[in-house]
Amino acid sequence: MYRLKISFLTLLLCSATACSQTAAPPSPSSPDTRKTSTPYTGDLSIFESPGRDERLQIDRVMDTLMITQGKHVADVGAGSGWFTVRAAKRVGDSGEVYAVDINPEAIRYIDDRIRKEQIRNVKTIQGREDNPLLPANQVDAVLLLKTYHEVAKPVTLLRNLRASLRPGAKVGIIDRNGNGTNHGIDREVVLKEAAEAGYVLDGSYDFVKDNMDYFLVFSVKP
Repeated sequence: MYRLKISFLTLLLCSATACSQTAAPPSPSSPDTRKTSTPYTGDLSIFESPGRDERLQIDRVMDTLMITQGKHVADVGAGSGWFTVRAAKRVGDSGEVYAVDINPEAIRYIDDRIRKEQIRNVKTIQGREDNPLLPANQVDAVLLLKTYHEVAKPVTLLRNLRASLRPGAKVGIIDRNGNGTNHGIDREVVLKEAAEAGYVLDGSYDFVKDNMDYFLVFSVKP
């Protein structure tokens, strides 16, 4: 009988412990929980298609982001450096462009490109999925061109980006509507995540084409 009482008491204690563990509140979830597309790792020359400047109206994009002589610009998700080299020409010798990508092949491609084209105001940075690793307080304008849907940790990346921005800096995102996995992400999702990361919307445009749906411009929330 004594052994039975001990066994019964042990069972009750174990059951109470299990219940307590089950009832424990869940830990807070990460802000980066949505699905994303697999980053492109193929032939980078496909981004150099003829007529892309006109389809994207890239000069108008740079005007909107106030990219002018002497400015410091970040091309996040730079790929082949298509935007990088155009921004480099716009900012001139007194400006600088940071070409950021998580793909080491893209960094090598851009390094080779700027060497061949003798572009001296570009620095390449191999970033992380949650941090572009840009220098602090150095950037006047940022563009994520057809890249945001591939960012694995978008809210965290945008938060980490803030430390690199100068007062009045603009952050542009060009993308297409989608579900995250089909190389697009809905405009409303971008607005929600940017707000969560501490940004406010400065402007929303639809003049960019090349299968793109929106061009959003943000600044850091005051």
